[in-house]
Amino acid sequence: MEEAQGRLGKEMGVGDWMLIDQDRVDGFADITDDHQWIHQTGDRAEAGPFGGPIAHGFLTLSLLTPLTRSVPPLIEGARMVINYGLDRVRFITPVPVGSRVRGRVTPIEATEVDGGVQVKNQVTIEIEGVERPAAVVESLIRFYR
Repeated sequence: MEEAQGRLGKEMGVGDWMLIDQDRVDGFADITDDHQWIHQTGDRAEAGPFGGPIAHGFLTLSLLTPLTRSVPPLIEGARMVINYGLDRVRFITPVPVGSRVRGRVTPIEATEVDGGVQVKNQVTIEIEGVERPAAVVESLIRFYR
Protein backbone atom coordinates (compact mmCIF):
# COMPACT_ATOMS: atom_id res chain seq x y z
CA MET A 1 0.00 0.00 0.00
CA GLU A 2 2.82 2.41 0.82
CA GLU A 3 4.44 1.80 -2.55
CA ALA A 4 1.13 2.49 -4.28
CA GLN A 5 0.58 5.70 -2.29
CA GLY A 6 4.03 6.94 -3.32
CA ARG A 7 3.23 6.54 -7.02
CA LEU A 8 -0.09 8.38 -7.03
CA GLY A 9 -0.29 11.26 -9.46
CA LYS A 10 2.66 9.93 -11.49
CA GLU A 11 1.94 8.67 -14.99
CA MET A 12 2.40 4.89 -15.21
CA GLY A 13 2.70 4.80 -18.96
CA VAL A 14 1.04 5.05 -22.33
CA GLY A 15 -0.59 2.15 -24.17
CA ASP A 16 -0.14 1.13 -27.76
CA TRP A 17 -1.97 2.83 -30.60
CA MET A 18 -5.12 1.13 -31.89
CA LEU A 19 -6.83 1.84 -35.22
CA ILE A 20 -10.53 2.60 -35.09
CA ASP A 21 -11.66 1.44 -38.52
CA GLN A 22 -15.14 1.19 -39.99
CA ASP A 23 -15.26 -2.60 -39.54
CA ARG A 24 -14.78 -2.17 -35.77
CA VAL A 25 -17.44 0.57 -35.64
CA ASP A 26 -19.89 -1.50 -37.70
CA GLY A 27 -19.28 -4.57 -35.52
CA PHE A 28 -19.94 -2.55 -32.38
CA ALA A 29 -23.12 -1.15 -33.94
CA ASP A 30 -24.29 -4.67 -34.73
CA ILE A 31 -23.60 -5.96 -31.21
CA THR A 32 -25.23 -2.99 -29.46
CA ASP A 33 -27.99 -2.36 -32.00
CA ASP A 34 -26.85 1.26 -32.31
CA HIS A 35 -26.88 2.06 -36.02
CA GLN A 36 -27.15 5.83 -35.77
CA TRP A 37 -26.15 7.51 -39.03
CA ILE A 38 -23.19 9.37 -37.49
CA HIS A 39 -21.43 5.98 -37.17
CA GLN A 40 -22.12 4.77 -40.72
CA THR A 41 -20.37 5.49 -43.98
CA GLY A 42 -22.34 7.47 -46.52
CA ASP A 43 -23.43 10.88 -47.63
CA ARG A 44 -25.35 11.70 -44.46
CA ALA A 45 -22.31 11.22 -42.19
CA GLU A 46 -20.05 13.02 -44.67
CA ALA A 47 -22.41 16.02 -44.63
CA GLY A 48 -22.91 15.82 -40.86
CA PRO A 49 -21.24 17.80 -38.10
CA PHE A 50 -18.13 15.60 -37.97
CA GLY A 51 -17.38 15.41 -41.72
CA GLY A 52 -17.62 11.62 -41.71
CA PRO A 53 -18.47 8.69 -39.46
CA ILE A 54 -17.30 8.66 -35.85
CA ALA A 55 -16.87 5.86 -33.33
CA HIS A 56 -19.49 5.32 -30.66
CA GLY A 57 -18.45 6.81 -27.32
CA PHE A 58 -19.22 3.48 -25.69
CA LEU A 59 -16.99 1.72 -28.25
CA THR A 60 -14.13 3.97 -27.17
CA LEU A 61 -14.92 3.20 -23.53
CA SER A 62 -15.13 -0.54 -24.17
CA LEU A 63 -11.55 -0.50 -25.47
CA LEU A 64 -10.15 0.71 -22.13
CA THR A 65 -8.53 -2.65 -21.33
CA PRO A 66 -6.72 -3.20 -24.64
CA LEU A 67 -5.73 0.47 -24.84
CA THR A 68 -3.94 0.20 -21.48
CA ARG A 69 -2.79 -3.46 -21.54
CA SER A 70 0.86 -2.58 -22.23
CA VAL A 71 1.04 -0.17 -19.25
CA PRO A 72 2.63 -1.82 -16.19
CA PRO A 73 0.24 -2.15 -13.23
CA LEU A 74 0.65 -0.01 -10.14
CA ILE A 75 0.85 -3.14 -7.99
CA GLU A 76 2.94 -6.10 -9.15
CA GLY A 77 2.46 -9.73 -8.16
CA ALA A 78 -1.26 -9.69 -7.40
CA ARG A 79 -3.00 -13.07 -7.22
CA MET A 80 -6.01 -11.62 -9.04
CA VAL A 81 -6.82 -8.31 -10.71
CA ILE A 82 -10.39 -7.29 -11.51
CA ASN A 83 -12.11 -4.36 -13.16
CA TYR A 84 -14.28 -3.02 -10.34
CA GLY A 85 -16.02 -0.31 -12.36
CA LEU A 86 -15.89 3.35 -13.25
CA ASP A 87 -16.34 6.50 -11.22
CA ARG A 88 -16.46 9.11 -13.94
CA VAL A 89 -16.50 9.08 -17.73
CA ARG A 90 -16.40 12.08 -20.02
CA PHE A 91 -16.45 11.92 -23.82
CA ILE A 92 -14.53 15.04 -24.83
CA THR A 93 -13.79 14.75 -28.55
CA PRO A 94 -15.42 12.53 -31.21
CA VAL A 95 -13.17 9.81 -32.66
CA PRO A 96 -13.29 9.91 -36.47
CA VAL A 97 -13.26 6.53 -38.18
CA GLY A 98 -9.71 5.91 -39.41
CA SER A 99 -8.14 7.48 -36.31
CA ARG A 100 -5.73 5.81 -33.94
CA VAL A 101 -6.27 6.02 -30.18
CA ARG A 102 -4.28 5.05 -27.08
CA GLY A 103 -4.63 5.23 -23.31
CA ARG A 104 -2.48 7.24 -20.89
CA VAL A 105 -2.69 5.96 -17.29
CA THR A 106 -2.16 7.89 -14.05
CA PRO A 107 -3.14 6.38 -10.67
CA ILE A 108 -4.92 9.00 -8.57
CA GLU A 109 -6.13 7.08 -5.52
CA ALA A 110 -5.37 3.84 -3.67
CA THR A 111 -7.43 2.43 -0.82
CA GLU A 112 -7.30 -0.80 1.10
CA VAL A 113 -10.16 -3.24 0.55
CA ASP A 114 -10.75 -6.64 2.12
CA GLY A 115 -7.88 -8.79 0.83
CA GLY A 116 -6.30 -6.19 -1.40
CA VAL A 117 -6.00 -2.69 -2.76
CA GLN A 118 -8.35 -0.70 -4.96
CA VAL A 119 -6.69 1.72 -7.36
CA LYS A 120 -8.46 4.54 -9.15
CA ASN A 121 -6.70 5.32 -12.42
CA GLN A 122 -7.32 8.34 -14.55
CA VAL A 123 -7.16 7.07 -18.11
CA THR A 124 -6.94 9.66 -20.84
CA ILE A 125 -7.79 8.25 -24.25
CA GLU A 126 -5.86 10.23 -26.84
CA ILE A 127 -6.49 10.56 -30.56
CA GLU A 128 -3.34 10.65 -32.65
CA GLY A 129 -2.68 14.19 -33.89
CA VAL A 130 -5.54 15.74 -31.90
CA GLU A 131 -4.89 18.03 -28.94
CA ARG A 132 -8.04 17.30 -26.93
CA PRO A 133 -8.58 13.74 -25.68
CA ALA A 134 -11.36 11.48 -26.88
CA ALA A 135 -12.30 10.62 -23.31
CA VAL A 136 -11.19 10.92 -19.71
CA VAL A 137 -12.15 7.97 -17.51
CA GLU A 138 -11.73 7.18 -13.82
CA SER A 139 -11.32 3.43 -13.74
CA LEU A 140 -11.38 1.29 -10.58
CA ILE A 141 -9.11 -1.75 -10.46
CA ARG A 142 -8.82 -4.16 -7.53
CA PHE A 143 -5.60 -6.03 -6.82
CA TYR A 144 -5.94 -9.05 -4.51
CA ARG A 145 -3.00 -10.59 -2.66
